[in-house]
Amino acid sequence: MRFPQPMRHGVLLRRYKRFLADVALDDGTETTVHVPNPGAMLGLNMPGLGVWCSDSGSATRKLPLTLELVESGGGLAGVNTHNPNRIVSEALTAGAIAEVKGYASVRPEVKYGEASRIDFLLEDPGRPACWLEVKNVHMMRTPGLAEFPDCIAARSAKHLRELEAMVAKGDRAVQLFVVQRTDCDRFDTAGDIDKVYHAALRHAADAGVEVLVYACAMSAEEVTLARKLTWARG
Repeated sequence: MRFPQPMRHGVLLRRYKRFLADVALDDGTETTVHVPNPGAMLGLNMPGLGVWCSDSGSATRKLPLTLELVESGGGLAGVNTHNPNRIVSEALTAGAIAEVKGYASVRPEVKYGEASRIDFLLEDPGRPACWLEVKNVHMMRTPGLAEFPDCIAARSAKHLRELEAMVAKGDRAVQLFVVQRTDCDRFDTAGDIDKVYHAALRHAADAGVEVLVYACAMSAEEVTLARKLTWARG
């Protein structure tokens, strides 16, 4: 997934009201940018961190800049929660996710479950359908360990129950965590933040939901799925 160019670099001044941040750009101007992330952004919301923002180029959009990347730990972390679906869509098209390659069709945003939409439904004649849910991961509190979630994630736990139901009816179900960080080599759930989700992922895995974790190669130009990580399951 390539970012709109050129990206604007600056320093984070403050993040507030969930979807807003003030940024001091490198050209000396200060501006408010859109933050497409409803989570806490723990460790990535501190004043003084370097940030990269995409520019919509729109003269009519109220906030033309969007916060995309935060400089952390000598690397980059992606905070735009809309991007993982775009990254995964490209990876599926390229056959870059070995565990789910070879399906004849890939449909995004298909209705299922309890008034939900699955991120991707993969179908192929003679094979069980594969229901693929994507989650963005950008939190790291222990060196090398990516964690999800960074706040209470009741909706995400609901998605796991819905994936379990797909397995029970004979289909495949996959929970794919996309780690938008360049400094992690393993993954686990943050049980101290959301013990319900921590337990729910383990329950889902025991019920046959496949858990995949992939980290990204990241730059201010593009982000792509790059390597599989291990689930520490601590």
